[in-house]
Amino acid sequence: MCLFKQDEIKNRLAQSAANISGDTYPLRIVFSPTSLNHYSIDRFSEIYSRVSEDDFDTVVIVESQPGTHEKKLPMPSHKFFNTRFGNVKVNDQLRNELCDEDDDFFIDDEAFSKGLSLFDQLLFLQNRLKDFTVLSIQITDESTEIVKELSYALSEILASRNALLVFCCDIHHLPPAVLSKVVSQFENQNHSGMINTLNSADISMNGAGSFLAGLLVAEKWKTKLTFTQSDPSAGPVSAFAELQFQPIVA
Repeated sequence: MCLFKQDEIKNRLAQSAANISGDTYPLRIVFSPTSLNHYSIDRFSEIYSRVSEDDFDTVVIVESQPGTHEKKLPMPSHKFFNTRFGNVKVNDQLRNELCDEDDDFFIDDEAFSKGLSLFDQLLFLQNRLKDFTVLSIQITDESTEIVKELSYALSEILASRNALLVFCCDIHHLPPAVLSKVVSQFENQNHSGMINTLNSADISMNGAGSFLAGLLVAEKWKTKLTFTQSDPSAGPVSAFAELQFQPIVA
């Protein structure tokens, strides 16, 4: 575990924020690496530098935890999550709404551990957002059916809310040809093609179910998806999705 000091994280975020240029639109979704270390800190900083302190009231963090757990989409029962930077309150109301929305959502701690990507994401969110609540969702079954149920519930419940969606996934594990094909299918709104490509690809990707869920929500909301590269010689390592303003027709 890499215990970066708070000042170092703040400085990295400030440096990344200073490098943002061009037009920006309302941020709704980020695709962040699954673990924080000396290799990924620039990826975290780059993606979270796009979050401003008053942007969101709630953050929903989704990550894949495939295994033999009985519950398909468990959400920890905690009232707070604690990091070395302090406590973050859990959005209990949203957690209950998701349980009411679909039978596969459960308040359950079976898949919870201190090793969740949740805690790495919070270290950056706590240094960007002034006051927010959080909800953690684990995907223990990455089947297409479960991922589609998750994406549908999130896209419906959060569409009009002041919430940021974080999907934890290691995009750099994807072969460039596969990622290029997925991006093309996303841009062409080829929903089924995108699913088939990710399901049929001979890949080993941490957070594959989370990545697909995020793409489905981003497509549903008609967002502009941008992939980032902290190292120009390497492939994309993270991504973010912004709302696009629709032209007003007189």
